[in-house]
Amino acid sequence: MSWFRALKDTTRSGLKVERKRLEPLIALRGAAGLAIVVSISLTLFGPAVAAGSAFGAYQAAIATFQRSWRPRPELALASGASLGVSTFIGYLTGSHLFLFLPLLALWTFLAGLAWAAGPTIGIIASSNVAMMLVTITLPTTILEAAGHAAMMAFGGVVQAALVILFPVRRWGAQRDALADALAAEADYARRLRHDPVAPFDPQPLMLARSAAALTPRQARTRPAQLHGARGLAERIRPVLASLADPAVGVPEDGPERARVRELLAAAGSILDAAARAIRHGTPVDIPAGAIAAFRTPDTGAILSGPPHRAATRLGSLLRDVVETAGGVEPAHTGPLAPLYATADWAHGLRHRSRPGTGGQSGLQRPSLLRLLPVVVRAVRKEARPGSPVLRHATRVCAVAVSGYLIGNALPLGHGYWAPMSAVMVMRPDFSQTYSRAVARFGGTLVGVVLATAVVQLANPGTELSAALAVLCAGLMYLLMRTGQLAAQACVASYVVFLLGMGGQTWDQTVPERVVLTLVGGLLAMLSYALYPAWETPRLRTKLADWLVALGEYATAVVGHYARPAGPACPDVRAALLRARDAHIAWEEAAARAKTEPVRHRGLSRAAADDAAHALHRLGRVAMLMEAHLPERDATPVPAAAALADALRSATRDGARAVRERRVPDWKPVREALDAWDGEGVPDRVVRRGAGMLLDTLGELSDALDTDEPPMTVKSPEKADGPRPS
Repeated sequence: MSWFRALKDTTRSGLKVERKRLEPLIALRGAAGLAIVVSISLTLFGPAVAAGSAFGAYQAAIATFQRSWRPRPELALASGASLGVSTFIGYLTGSHLFLFLPLLALWTFLAGLAWAAGPTIGIIASSNVAMMLVTITLPTTILEAAGHAAMMAFGGVVQAALVILFPVRRWGAQRDALADALAAEADYARRLRHDPVAPFDPQPLMLARSAAALTPRQARTRPAQLHGARGLAERIRPVLASLADPAVGVPEDGPERARVRELLAAAGSILDAAARAIRHGTPVDIPAGAIAAFRTPDTGAILSGPPHRAATRLGSLLRDVVETAGGVEPAHTGPLAPLYATADWAHGLRHRSRPGTGGQSGLQRPSLLRLLPVVVRAVRKEARPGSPVLRHATRVCAVAVSGYLIGNALPLGHGYWAPMSAVMVMRPDFSQTYSRAVARFGGTLVGVVLATAVVQLANPGTELSAALAVLCAGLMYLLMRTGQLAAQACVASYVVFLLGMGGQTWDQTVPERVVLTLVGGLLAMLSYALYPAWETPRLRTKLADWLVALGEYATAVVGHYARPAGPACPDVRAALLRARDAHIAWEEAAARAKTEPVRHRGLSRAAADDAAHALHRLGRVAMLMEAHLPERDATPVPAAAALADALRSATRDGARAVRERRVPDWKPVREALDAWDGEGVPDRVVRRGAGMLLDTLGELSDALDTDEPPMTVKSPEKADGPRPS
């Protein structure tokens, strides 16, 4: 992609306003907390302290809006306290440039590294640095600086208290995540009716897993509807795929296919009903036709073999989902009796889980204090040459220092606007940095014009300026998810009214804010152009990581057929989760690479798409085999052990070849299958799935077989390491 097209696309993205579901009650709660803090500060300490404390309450409310499964009160407290500490330390050194610049460099560098712990912590850390640049200009003495810091922390306390006292949809985020996962499964079932090999996006299941991780305190108060349904959804997906796929299921036409389509439609209706019940906390209302579709006599008369086993297992899993969602009779009577009749109690799916496939044990989430070592480890992991996070930290540090110097050198006053704007818009990837820079400048223009017009026409006093600032903050909370343009317009108006409350007239803030915001945005964009962290050159590494993860997953599945029981049984669930993480990492990297103004010299976009399609198929075949994993007392398949070993070594060697721009070779897998053909295979699903694995690996080699010359690699050790961007 050319620079012109990249800039055009990022500009369009930054100025886009999307239609999103608004959350007025949460926005009202955040604005109410801000109003309480401003009112108390105005009454007790005056406009200057009120302006400083308002930033604390404002930022604490924003922290509770970030996408995080952690308790919202703790985020508000952490945000207010960290902003107060940053402000006090910044004020102590603010009057001495040779002391403040090193502090600013350190603070921004650490804020950049905080992105290694996730976007929530990264946004809070970056916002605290930006707010500090404004708030350190308000106090005049050390005592007043301490008072400002205390009131900022108090703002976090107020917002945390409001979250506790006036919860809006308690457990709503977790309910939505689980309901979205079940709804995604329902949509998948319906798409399989028309496309038996339809793809499935694992993102909803991964979000549901993240939401299911709880602290001990959360686990004690979790609603019953949130117990166990995620694990059932995980196990339904491979069963749906196995039932629909012609390779291991029924033919593409005929009465068997019609019966499968009927079962898939019924499964979609049942999963949708369970999703609605979990989302709203209401009883499950299942259409009668969906229940009738799972009557065992009809299914048994039409389907046989693996398809019949898949249909039976699907009915059992759906029954457990309905039970978990609530509103179902415990006995095998009532309107859901036909659904209960499909349950194969020999499987015991509800009361136990197959070793290695993951049970219903709770996921532990550390408390906020215990999270600190985790954050430190994540930061240390990214503190390496070539890391995108380290490059981001370096960029934001250099831009903040240079922006502060440029802003002070310009005869505009309020020079902190330039570094503040840069820190607020900079992100570790290209597209977000550029789109946010454009949106911030456009939103600043709109907000400043509107706020200036109000100030000129109404000439508001202290109280009215405070009320207008709270109103703008409330609008920002309401519209922040609709796009950066609307949010930044509200932020610009908020700051103008807030500083006006503190006694600064519009002509002291508006002109330099517009110019210095432009300077800060240009510095942010220029820094990424001069010191980029392009994702495109790392695509082969991401593809190789995905191949290794899928190889481990396929190895674990095949290994189950060789060792159905015993301590040596591989962990399928853990391997699947690693494969999903690698899949999402590839998808995110490929999406970012499409917006970058560079091209990969060793991997064209067409080759990348074809390779990704082949790996999608590899994961799907492994999933189909997982749907028919043998029971613990099943007869072992000795030939599967040799195939599992061949898969593990071949995919690791193949990943090395991908990194070195060579075409992978799957000779060990082919030899293991040839040896297998001389032995008896107890189930056609096993051998057919093994052959499909080899076919998909061959498709990957075909996708990567280009005329590009191979890269020279000095040693295998260096080839396995991260490639420089």
